[in-house]
Amino acid sequence: MTTTHLDALHEAVSRLDAVWADAEDAAHLDRAALIAANEVLGRLRRVTDGLQAEVAAGIAHESRTELGAESLAKQHGFRTAAKLIAATTGASSTDASRLVTVGEATATRSDLLGAPLPAKHPAVREALNTGSLGAPAAALIVELLDRVQFRVAADDLQDAERLLVDKATALSLDEVRKLIARAEAHLDPDGIAPREENARAQNSLVFSERRGRLHLEADFDLPTGATIKAALEGHTTAVFASRANAIDPDAPDADRRTIAQIRAEGLALICAHALGCDNDAPALAGATVIVRVNLDDLTTGTGYGTIDGIDQPISIGAVRRLAANGGIIPTVLNTDSDILDWGREKRLFTRTQRLALTERDGGCAMCTLPPSMTRAHHINWWNRDHGTTDLNNGILLCDNCHHRIHDNDWTIHIDGTSTTAHVWFIPPPHIDPTRTPRLGGTARYTLAA
Repeated sequence: MTTTHLDALHEAVSRLDAVWADAEDAAHLDRAALIAANEVLGRLRRVTDGLQAEVAAGIAHESRTELGAESLAKQHGFRTAAKLIAATTGASSTDASRLVTVGEATATRSDLLGAPLPAKHPAVREALNTGSLGAPAAALIVELLDRVQFRVAADDLQDAERLLVDKATALSLDEVRKLIARAEAHLDPDGIAPREENARAQNSLVFSERRGRLHLEADFDLPTGATIKAALEGHTTAVFASRANAIDPDAPDADRRTIAQIRAEGLALICAHALGCDNDAPALAGATVIVRVNLDDLTTGTGYGTIDGIDQPISIGAVRRLAANGGIIPTVLNTDSDILDWGREKRLFTRTQRLALTERDGGCAMCTLPPSMTRAHHINWWNRDHGTTDLNNGILLCDNCHHRIHDNDWTIHIDGTSTTAHVWFIPPPHIDPTRTPRLGGTARYTLAA
């Protein structure tokens, strides 16, 4: 254990003591104290994660196979170090193995003569020591770097590690997974196609009857699954639109199906259409698979593409297969033929502007819902603020985040121009007294600095 780790641990405990000083339990904390307690507990957890990973690496070293009966794990009645760690921490064996991986990747080393060497992943180590990165996120970064280490130049790998750590400290674990997917495609675009071929070979759809019901167990590669997802999301959107237009939504016969029920019945309706049956199912307005790819990459067959609403990038081969199955609508943004700034001449954002906003924001710029579930909004309101219908005054938001921003007085700042601009959400003082900006849009998952 390092002094840095212990200092961070003591600091976090002291802050927690200060937050909890006048309260018996969390039920007696006011709102400000709840937020402060949540932040310091998060930091405390990340610090202890780092300590646990360091200890786990030590246990693994003392339990290595060549020690035989002298293995620390075996002396305590466990077959492996992961089993010992899992039993004492309450984690799964898989999570315990990841702790060992993180601990070994961030431990100090020595050469054959005993001279000290830096950790294999020094940026990850520093973030763990200070409590700015937890072990689960660190494991995702370490696993990615290890996967691509022989296909990426050493300097590029070091730059990627620092950038990934910097971005991951401000993201949830789910968002870190999305960041890792984009980063792997950026670092190793040639590896996407082989992974897709392997994934496509594992596609399956199994029917079984149990207790008078038909069960479907499906597993698809992303390009295949994207068309299914788009069709069912389009059906669900159409159903919700019809609900919104209902004369009496509280009527006894009003549609109260859950999203899962709507999707299930939508699948049956789509299959009925394929069989030639007539029915009055709602049209799948907007049920389109939108694939984004650089024109040079598409022409040369290099690089990768992305599907709106899907985290994992896809190969150029998959892009071309999807294009062969549907129509191609070329869109060249920010040229003389596509106006992205209309000033006060137009009130509503145009289709071209919305495509540009989707390129920049990736969907809801705040919560990452897919573009089909968002609307283009003026940052400075059209009526109240005399806002313009320009790209830098527009943003894609879902209805929930739109209300959340206005109800709580968040501020939105656009840094840069066109589709490469960065979207920043600035919380109000009652949420964050420091008003630290939070990055939104696709910039959260872009590896380039």
